[in-house]
Amino acid sequence: MNRATLLVLADGRFPAGGHAHSGGAEAAVAAGRIKDAADLAEFCRGRLHTSGLVAAALAAAAALGVDPLELDEAADARTPSAALRAAARKLGRQMMRAARATWPSAELDALASVRPKGAHQPVVLGLAARSAGLGPEDAAYVAAYESVSGPATAVVRLLSLDPFDATAVLARLAPELDRVAADAAECARRVPDEGADALPAASAPLLDIGAEAHAAWAVRLFAS
Repeated sequence: MNRATLLVLADGRFPAGGHAHSGGAEAAVAAGRIKDAADLAEFCRGRLHTSGLVAAALAAAAALGVDPLELDEAADARTPSAALRAAARKLGRQMMRAARATWPSAELDALASVRPKGAHQPVVLGLAARSAGLGPEDAAYVAAYESVSGPATAVVRLLSLDPFDATAVLARLAPELDRVAADAAECARRVPDEGADALPAASAPLLDIGAEAHAAWAVRLFAS
């Protein structure tokens, strides 16, 4: 594993557009489900074990070299909310721009050509990891970490939450993040033999409902 490359991909300053998205946290704050650090911890834990697990497995499979178009269709099937599908493709388009500038590859170029409006972000993330010489576990870790770091950062802005408290939430989730990334990579390794059905399809109905409501807001701080 190239640790420096992994750090670049996982860095919140990597220009992949994630800073404009709250991962459902803005809708959860508005609904009163996140009011403090304890609520944030529960929200992040739920997101990690559902959409985070799915994203990590998709990214790991892409890093293994599974057909990204097959994975993109699998991501669609696992994302019932139209608003979340649109957000994932916007993020994928921005991730693609950043990845092609940083780690150019024929595989990235091919996916960009077939999906000019953007493939799902975890698929692009996994392909970026592959282009950067990283493996499926690396891609799974980045995707799993993004699933919780985005909401934690957003809640600092939404509630003026103490950044130290938000960081403590992420630190305490680290053992669970390890397990989710390992489980995701294991699922991804079964895809070449079993097909996309080997990927997890954990659901998070409140995230879907919140995303649809959030998309209709006239004024919002985050894109999703």
